[in-house]
Amino acid sequence: MPPHVAHGNATRTRVRAHAERVFAVAKRRMGLPVRTVGLLRATAKITLANLAYNIRRPDWMDETRSAPA
Repeated sequence: MPPHVAHGNATRTRVRAHAERVFAVAKRRMGLPVRTVGLLRATAKITLANLAYNIRRPDWMDETRSAPA
């Protein structure tokens, strides 16, 4: 594989990994199976799940932080 192709693949993989993490959290914590007919309904369902995720996120971050010594 040429070096420029390998570099492009590495860049895309890095970006993809960050995006997939968000969807994995939505699927696992929020129980979000997107099984709808039509792009508009799927977009609405994902948008509402993202809104709920962003509202709950500070609570999850507080749980994972350790208390100051």
